[in-house]
Amino acid sequence: MTSRQHAERNAAEMKDLLAYLDARPWPDGYEAARVHYDSLGLPIASDIGVEPIHVNGIRAQWLTPPECDQDRALLFLHGGGFVFGSLVSHGHMAAEMARQARCRVLQLDYRRAPEHPYPAALDDATSAYRWLLERGFKHGHISIAGDSAGGGLVVSMQVNARAKGLPLAGALVCISSWFNLGIQGESYETREKADALVQRKVVEEVARHYLNGQDARQPTISPIHADLTGFPPLLIQVGERELLFSDSQAMAKKAHAQGVDVTFEEWPDMVHVWHLHFHRLTSGREALRRIGQFVIDKTGARK
Repeated sequence: MTSRQHAERNAAEMKDLLAYLDARPWPDGYEAARVHYDSLGLPIASDIGVEPIHVNGIRAQWLTPPECDQDRALLFLHGGGFVFGSLVSHGHMAAEMARQARCRVLQLDYRRAPEHPYPAALDDATSAYRWLLERGFKHGHISIAGDSAGGGLVVSMQVNARAKGLPLAGALVCISSWFNLGIQGESYETREKADALVQRKVVEEVARHYLNGQDARQPTISPIHADLTGFPPLLIQVGERELLFSDSQAMAKKAHAQGVDVTFEEWPDMVHVWHLHFHRLTSGREALRRIGQFVIDKTGARK
């Protein structure tokens, strides 16, 4: 396929996706929005094992692919502005990530704002990471991935884990991530009309719910302010259309400056967390394959 044909295919697929989403508008009110977000989730593929569990009292599920290295695990933290998102909305995506990474995925249903503002999500994610270590997974064989708010939580949780004396993971994957709850960056102005999925007013609302009066500049809230020296290899993927584009760009620049092995990928024409729509988007499937290969390369998979 030529580059022109590739671009034409992507454009056609994106047009169909946007039409699908336009027919399902985002409702007002966070409770209705939670139901709506879950309604967009797909069933988990039938060949992926699903085991509901509780991790230190937190709902979660193990997702096990047919080809699985039992020595490695991936902790998945869903997006949704710390207010929306669940095992249902992201299960199909986390399961496909398990397939591509050839390891078990621990998908965490961390507590959400406004009922549970900061630091509830941070505490739950850190607790789940400690739980994996206590069950014998070597820190270098653990990867952590998340999208949007969950992508920011990937980094802030590792900041918190290090402060508590825990070893850092082997690899981090951040998709369409929200690294700065101070809501700053050029893309809030330049890409607002290009992003069909995320609006500034929604970002401001969920930030208010999660912060609950806290200072957004705290590194365990906005990891763009964290010291990343000595951090694990980091893969950052972001779509060209994203309102939050500047967050990913700034984090990649900072990580590189502080000596982190960082891979930054800007995906042409893609929207916020296009991976969730991998059944519709070839680029969604390609992005998940790249994530899987990154995790395999960085966490010591058996040949």
